[in-house]
Amino acid sequence: MSTPSRLRVAVIGLGMASAPHARSLTDLRDKVEIAAVFSPSLQRRKAFAATWGFPAVDSIEAIFADSSIAAVLLLTPPNTHLELVQQAAAVRKHILLEKPLDISMERSKLLVKTAEEAGVKLAVVLQNRFRPTCEKLSALIAEDRLGDLVSASARINNWRPQSYYDQPGRGTRARDGGGVLLTQAIHTLDLLVAFAGLPAEVKVFSTTSPVHRMETEDLAMAALRFAGGAIGSISATTCAYPGFPDAIDIIGTKGTARLEGGQLEARFHDGSEVSLNDGTAGNGAGADPMAFSHEHHRAVLADFVDAVASGCAPRVSGREALKVHSLIAMILQSARRCQESASG
Repeated sequence: MSTPSRLRVAVIGLGMASAPHARSLTDLRDKVEIAAVFSPSLQRRKAFAATWGFPAVDSIEAIFADSSIAAVLLLTPPNTHLELVQQAAAVRKHILLEKPLDISMERSKLLVKTAEEAGVKLAVVLQNRFRPTCEKLSALIAEDRLGDLVSASARINNWRPQSYYDQPGRGTRARDGGGVLLTQAIHTLDLLVAFAGLPAEVKVFSTTSPVHRMETEDLAMAALRFAGGAIGSISATTCAYPGFPDAIDIIGTKGTARLEGGQLEARFHDGSEVSLNDGTAGNGAGADPMAFSHEHHRAVLADFVDAVASGCAPRVSGREALKVHSLIAMILQSARRCQESASG
């Protein structure tokens, strides 16, 4: 039976991304009640319900028609997000949305506008914001421990075998909206933007390497220039066998911080230092993209539930997530200009 202290939620989409959410929902059963789960695949619905003990329904309409369901977790492919958010917003259900927002900047902006105009909460699963090391680096920057920004760079050296891209729709513009940038690198790029802000200018090379047969990019290199004169770089790939921890370097006028995997190291000109390991086991950088702890997904879910209860904005709202989408759009636009110049 539902209690006033628990948020009644439904899950739509039971694919690869659903497991950490299911674990998080189980952990937070004192805060949430799982009212229904749905996938278009009957086999997937049955398997998911049997594994997790959540009640399955045989239509998405049953979820949107149930006025007792206050929120939905949308874990479906990116190209379905806008329409599902429109349906949820129309019946005033709050939304926790798997990244990315959608497959294009235009659709992403409309998605965020839809939720805002309906007055429903929209949180986006960019869970690395909740890692202790990332929270600590954010605090160091807010406290001006690093000083003015000199350089900000990110490296994403992931590995995905060809079998990953052989799945229908994987790495296509129509379903995913892009390749390594929008699907894998978005988490680390979101942190880069949170730490350093959006660059004023980007210069990019991107390609589909001989390592993969796919429609979109599996390798991108960008040079960045920020409004204050700082510069930096981005390197993102799914070609780096067997996969290595993502890394971010922030250089300031008072010190330098390096975030790599679960380790933060910061050194300051005054001789002080900060070292923190968040104990992250696995990072999804290798052949198994789900090889990581669900604890940060749990933090995203807990923050979403608290935002609904309090009326405050989630820490990673739709409006906040648009920032990393803006960066990725800048990168892809620069890459297209470069390719057009080379072919012309």
